Amino acid sequence: MHSPIIDSHQHFWKFDPKRDSWITEDMQILRKDYLPVDIEEVYNKNKIKGSIVIQADSSETENIFLLQLADKYPFILGIVGWIDLTSENLEERLNFYRQFPILKGFRHLLQGEKQRDSMLNAGFQNGIGLLGKYGFSYDLLILPDQLGFTEKLAAAFPEQRFVIDHLAKPEIKNGIIAEWRKGIEKFASFDNVYCKISGMVTEADLEFWELEDFHPYLDTVLEVFGPKRIMFGSDWPVCLQAGTFEDMKGIIDEYFKSFTLDEQADFFGNNAIDFYKLN
Repeated sequence: MHSPIIDSHQHFWKFDPKRDSWITEDMQILRKDYLPVDIEEVYNKNKIKGSIVIQADSSETENIFLLQLADKYPFILGIVGWIDLTSENLEERLNFYRQFPILKGFRHLLQGEKQRDSMLNAGFQNGIGLLGKYGFSYDLLILPDQLGFTEKLAAAFPEQRFVIDHLAKPEIKNGIIAEWRKGIEKFASFDNVYCKISGMVTEADLEFWELEDFHPYLDTVLEVFGPKRIMFGSDWPVCLQAGTFEDMKGIIDEYFKSFTLDEQADFFGNNAIDFYKLN
């Protein structure tokens, strides 16, 4: 492989049961601190050069926490933080964050919004419209029922860089694919939209998943986005619910071993470098 391996999607947190209410009682393995010291050895063992760390809490305090970690750990190559896109002082905040070159973009937990098409609200769209001016990308954390709305958003902002996290979380556990596939296929012609091959293992049966469970979803994503608009992401430590880091990466390694070395280099590193404008 000609390029470094970059993990385009992982998280850190100091566990707070009140703040991190999404980490429920049945996610015992996640109910503790996960910090850079906990993944450095794993990255070294798996020849991973660095990562993009993604917000896990919807607050600007999270941005400061991640910026402080990035100061201490050179393997953090980029940060996707959180910002209120509907805020009246959004432009002032974007201007403030522009001083931190390592802060590459933002994300909001759209998957949890009661109003499923909230991304089409005027306030949200106004915010998306300002991101490009300050050079920021946008990570889309959505569920399959939101793919149609996401298509409209991406069409409205053809110059904005978007990436769909976790394949939009198809129901791999139940083998449900038709509606998801129909929604994903719409992005074939959107050069501004990438897709992260990440988070799959936690959408499968956590205990009894098999490699073959993932193939129809991977086939679809490759067909739609091609080898230049996909990127590898571990979703560590969330992936630990379904096995080790190596178990998760093994799914990806096995699938991509038949691809050319150039295609593997793009998927495992170059596409993340390109999308997040890494140095």
